[in-house]
Amino acid sequence: MGSGAIRRRLALGLAVLTASGLLVAAAPGDAQAAGHCAGRKVRTLPFSTGTVVVHKRGGYLCAVTLAEKPGTRRTMSVSIRARGGRPVVDEGRYTRYAGPVTVHAGRRCVWVKGRVGGGSVSSGWILC
Repeated sequence: MGSGAIRRRLALGLAVLTASGLLVAAAPGDAQAAGHCAGRKVRTLPFSTGTVVVHKRGGYLCAVTLAEKPGTRRTMSVSIRARGGRPVVDEGRYTRYAGPVTVHAGRRCVWVKGRVGGGSVSSGWILC
């Protein structure tokens, strides 16, 4: 294989990597959450500084809090509680997201909470 063919293949590979990097950088928050939770998205809870996304697979529910503007390290949290159970919580200082947290709910209602900085959301009992 000549040096011209090698250069063309390297250029093509670089172009593919660059394009895939741009697609990942342009992905919305829900697509980001899909990488953390298995199953189908069943609820999106937006608030001023972020969004909580809830996915369901079988009897399990998974939640992630996504920052509206990722990059700055700040307090974030996500919790999910099946009725009759204790909440499963992830809280800390993160730059992009808190979670995922997963709970087995079966057919029970769940209460989901999320916080990014000063903004927060609390769902009340949902998905009953």
